[in-house]
Amino acid sequence: MGQSDTPAMSSNRPYLLRAIYDWITDNNLTPYVLVDAAREGVRVPPHVIKNGQVVLNLAMRAVANLDLGNEWISFQARFSGVSHSILVPVSAVLALYAQENGQGMMFPAEDSDAEPPPSPPDGGEPAGAPEPAPDDDKPRRGGHLRIVK
Repeated sequence: MGQSDTPAMSSNRPYLLRAIYDWITDNNLTPYVLVDAAREGVRVPPHVIKNGQVVLNLAMRAVANLDLGNEWISFQARFSGVSHSILVPVSAVLALYAQENGQGMMFPAEDSDAEPPPSPPDGGEPAGAPEPAPDDDKPRRGGHLRIVK
């Protein structure tokens, strides 16, 4: 049986994400995820996006209902004191690392010409174009999530 006869395997990205997340949290460090916010299906508050990317704190103390699924990462988080439902296609994750020491894993950007992300887990459509962020560049305070440069 040649290699061409073997069925295509699913992406290893969600499995690696869960393993790195567990490794970081088991070492009592803070897991941060770097997301390509321009990818279709990413649902985050527009004001937290910087240069087309967003860093999200996935620590259990910072989020609720975290689900690291095979196609989607979803959770509830507070930004500036307001609760938001966050939805990120696994394909949009660029890195998962420990905030304290930077150890973790970077992921290659997946081909954006590939098939679009699956329907969100809640059955609804992903959010459309984000609202433009306010023009003020004042740092925002509050909530448990911080933007990390």
